[in-house]
Amino acid sequence: MRFTISTWNINSVRLRIGLVERYLAEHQPDVLCLQETKVRDGEFPLGAFHKAGYKHVAINGQKGYHGVAIASKLPIAATIKRQFCGKEDSRHLHVTLGGEAAGLEVHNFYVPAGGDEPDPEINEKFAHKLAFLDEMAAWAEGGAVAAGRAILVGDLNVAPLEHDVWSHKALRNIVSHTPIEIEKLQRAQASGDWFDALRKFVPDSEKLYTWWSYRSPDWAAANKGRRLDHVWVSQSLGDGVTSMHVNRDARGWERTSDHAPVKVEIAL
Repeated sequence: MRFTISTWNINSVRLRIGLVERYLAEHQPDVLCLQETKVRDGEFPLGAFHKAGYKHVAINGQKGYHGVAIASKLPIAATIKRQFCGKEDSRHLHVTLGGEAAGLEVHNFYVPAGGDEPDPEINEKFAHKLAFLDEMAAWAEGGAVAAGRAILVGDLNVAPLEHDVWSHKALRNIVSHTPIEIEKLQRAQASGDWFDALRKFVPDSEKLYTWWSYRSPDWAAANKGRRLDHVWVSQSLGDGVTSMHVNRDARGWERTSDHAPVKVEIAL
C-alpha cells in the first residue's frame, strides 16, 4: 500500500476550512494531521471533512487555543489523548488505524512555541516548552512508542539543524533554534529512535523550511524560513518512505497559515 500522510499547522481550522478543503481536493492524503485547530470538539467542522471523503476524524480541541485533529480516509480503530506537563492543553492525539493500514500508529503533536525570551527563569512559556520536550523524550523511551510501525508528525516548534533556518548565526539565540531546544528535541527523537523522513530527501547541508513569518511583507522573496514542522517514522518504516513534499505554494494562498502543509508517502 502507498500510504500518504500530511501535517499542517492550520492556525484556526474554522477560519481556514476553505483552504483545508482545497488542500484535500488537490493532494488527497490518506491522513491529514492538523495543529492549532483552536476550536472546541463540538464546534469542529466535521461536515466539511466528511464531504471531502474523510469519514473518520479524531479531535482533541479546546476553545481558542492549541488543539489537534486527525482526519482519515481509513478507519480509526482507537484514539488516545495524552496530557503533557500536567496541563489541560490539547497538544497530542494518537490514533491506531484500521483497514489497509491496520495497526499503524499515528501521533500528532503541537509542541509549545515558547514565547520570545529563551530563559526559563524569567519566561514561563519557555520553561513549559523545555519541560514538554523532556516529557516527550521520557514518553517515547519508556513506552517503546516507535518499536512497531509508528509515525510522529506535527508542529514541533524547533528547527534543529543549521540549515533548518535561514541564518544559523542570526537565530542561534532566538526561540526555536537555541542550543537547549535543539538538544532536547534531538533527545526526544533519539529516545524513540525516530527516523527524520523529510531529511531523507534533502541533505542536512541544504536549506529546508516549512514556516515563514507573517511579519515579513514579502515572505517569498525574503525566504527567511524555518523548519518547524516534522515527520518522524519508526525505523521499521524508514526504508519505505518514498517521497516528501513541502507545499510552499499554500503559504501564498489568501489568508493562509504561516505554516505550509507537509506530505510524506510511505510504502507499507
